[in-house]
Amino acid sequence: MRKGSHVQYEIEYHLVWTTKYRYRVLEGRIAERCREIIRQSCNSMEINIMKGS
Repeated sequence: MRKGSHVQYEIEYHLVWTTKYRYRVLEGRIAERCREIIRQSCNSMEINIMKGS
């Protein structure tokens, strides 16, 4: 829950990322690095990741 001087709000997003024709390109080291970058970006913007798969 985020708060301002006169407001309280909570925003939740559902992000689905699929490749063209659903090819499995995010595997192995590429997938690990991608997850790491997403986590770092979210932490720097104070975004909580509720679930990931």
